[in-house]
Amino acid sequence: MDFVIKVDKEQDYLAACMQNERWAQELLYKEFYPYMMPLCQRYATNKEDALDILHEGFIKVFKHINKYQMGTSLNAWIKRIMINTAIDFYRKSVRRRTEDLDAAYSVRSTDPNAINLLSADEIVDCMQELSPSYRAIFNLYVIEGYAHKEIASKLNISESTSRSNLVKARAKLRALLLAKSSDYARR
Repeated sequence: MDFVIKVDKEQDYLAACMQNERWAQELLYKEFYPYMMPLCQRYATNKEDALDILHEGFIKVFKHINKYQMGTSLNAWIKRIMINTAIDFYRKSVRRRTEDLDAAYSVRSTDPNAINLLSADEIVDCMQELSPSYRAIFNLYVIEGYAHKEIASKLNISESTSRSNLVKARAKLRALLLAKSSDYARR
């Protein structure tokens, strides 16, 4: 028989995680999986890589749960770990290239409603088609709100490379979304 143990206080729940209680870790994983998996998918090339990032992130969460400060947002704390894990994954899997800012270009959509035809999964699929460097910079800047200076520091690139790659990522993503929405509209 499957049952869920309800824990009244976050402090008791996290104390159980700190003592490596599997039931508490499982509850934490199940509670935060729906929020963290989409975040990991935005940084990954495919679902398998996203799961690798997610699982590595949760290993770090459980390993460092004693560093969490009670009274702060547990969701924000776990999210920060997942983002940093995704950045680490990017660093391990990609050889960084410096792109010339002069080569950056801009593409404008003539159809402002093209994305409305797509589901969230289709948009994530398009994001996963971006190169790892474009995807990481796009996510960090557009979704997570990092400044180019912070991105440059985290990814060991120049600020101009961050800006250039963001422009290129947006253009590439726009093209992918427009192509996908055109295919969808033809169906």
